[in-house]
Amino acid sequence: MLTLMGYPIVNAILVAFRGPSGELTLDNFRVMIGDFYFREALIFTLLLTFVVVPLETLIAVVLALYFAMTRFKGSALALYIFILPLAISDIAAALLWYNILTSGGFLNKILLNLGVIDKPIYFFGYAYRHMEFIAIVLAEVWRSTAIVFVILYAGVQLVNRELLEAADVFGMSFTQKLRYVLIPLLKPSIEAALLVRTLFALQIFATPLALAGLDIPVLASATYYWLTERWNAQVATCYALTIGAITIAVGFIYIRLLRARHLEAV
Repeated sequence: MLTLMGYPIVNAILVAFRGPSGELTLDNFRVMIGDFYFREALIFTLLLTFVVVPLETLIAVVLALYFAMTRFKGSALALYIFILPLAISDIAAALLWYNILTSGGFLNKILLNLGVIDKPIYFFGYAYRHMEFIAIVLAEVWRSTAIVFVILYAGVQLVNRELLEAADVFGMSFTQKLRYVLIPLLKPSIEAALLVRTLFALQIFATPLALAGLDIPVLASATYYWLTERWNAQVATCYALTIGAITIAVGFIYIRLLRARHLEAV
């Protein structure tokens, strides 16, 4: 099993380090580092990760606590509607948001009809890269917050209700219950959600490619470009190995930090 799991990685490494004549070389990595898209792809990958993941986590925490502690009429239906994006693929979500945000899309039509704006808001095009970035963030947060929410909502369900009742007996306000009871008990779920979502965010591909192409390059879209447009599997594999290395490093740091924190708690 270990051999089967390790073979693709070994094969990828051999491809990345293979020269034109089959010799071992670092030339492919030099080409990747000197690539026009490499620096921006690395920056945008990390920037999207550090913007999207905290936003998703904050929204998911608020909604998980709200759904768990508020039993309003129709809450079950609202819950199912909120997690609906889980059933939608990355590319479908990106195309949906493109139709909403394009100059002739739903958002601009509504704002124009209401008189809020007198000309369309442009989200797409190299001249509007900052707006393209916002569009990618909106699409990713809408689609992926549900993943974090499901993890946190499951964690909330495991909270001992007797602790909340005891907090009520001692006259704790909602803010005090949140700070001293709920958030500490939710820490393992929050940490797990952060780890999972961060690792997936570092591999982001379809949403930036569909909404911005290479205007907003990320490491995965640069990999796709080198493989399908430049027909260079060696450099594309170098990009893929870079994504894998960053993902493994971030995962390792997360796990070490969490382990150290748990040991201190013990």
